[in-house]
Amino acid sequence: MSTLTLALRDSSTMLRRNLLHARRYPSLTLNLLLTPIMLLLLFVYIFGDTMSAGIGGGGPDRSAYIAFVVPGLLLMTIGSTTIGTAVSVSNDMTEGIIARFRTMAIHRGSVLIGHVIGSVLQAVISVVLVGAVGVAIGFRSTDATVLEWLAAFGLLVLFATALTWIAVGMGLVSPNAEAAGNNAMPLILLPLLSSTFVPLDSMPGWFQPIAEYQPFTPAIETLRGLLLGTQIGHNGWLALAWCLGLAVLGYFWSTSKFNDDPR
Repeated sequence: MSTLTLALRDSSTMLRRNLLHARRYPSLTLNLLLTPIMLLLLFVYIFGDTMSAGIGGGGPDRSAYIAFVVPGLLLMTIGSTTIGTAVSVSNDMTEGIIARFRTMAIHRGSVLIGHVIGSVLQAVISVVLVGAVGVAIGFRSTDATVLEWLAAFGLLVLFATALTWIAVGMGLVSPNAEAAGNNAMPLILLPLLSSTFVPLDSMPGWFQPIAEYQPFTPAIETLRGLLLGTQIGHNGWLALAWCLGLAVLGYFWSTSKFNDDPR
């Protein structure tokens, strides 16, 4: 059997294992998924009128704020979901199953690949669920073309892949599952410091560069441009650079730590 065939076979086995774990123990995924849904409902129905008036400079328009906030919360959903990846990887490393895998005739990289693909699939499903809630409460994207929808989906998958590799690295360096969850908390906190809920020009001047050039804001503005027809500008290139940079960094960090780990 060739190395490629072995890698594909073992990776699919590990993917199936991780999906079965997610199905049998869905509480963590559901808890993380509830955060963006609750924030969506909170900001739309409690703060929507006030926030929309502040953004548009006119009268309250909740539907306009729904259109503004949903793209950011879709990306926040990805950040929330990948925390479960860090916890799952840490559990595997500390509970002895990885040590057993090391003694078996399986492709070494298949363990991490199974985690990554499984996490990306969970993130995409979570994004679809949050998007469905957004549509149910009034989000519409009537001007987006089929090509723009495909580009938006590709951006979400690429962003999920990048954050997943970072989350895998966080799980590998954490001594236990609790530490892994804490280490991955920036993946939820960074969207709160981005343009998810308010535009950049409404922030204090000293804080705008911090919010503008972190990973989430360029991706959010690009997604808004694709779905709502707003200006993307340089954000498309920044989002692509962040996704590729984080994916490469996370991949080499994770594989290096996994290969060197003595546990």
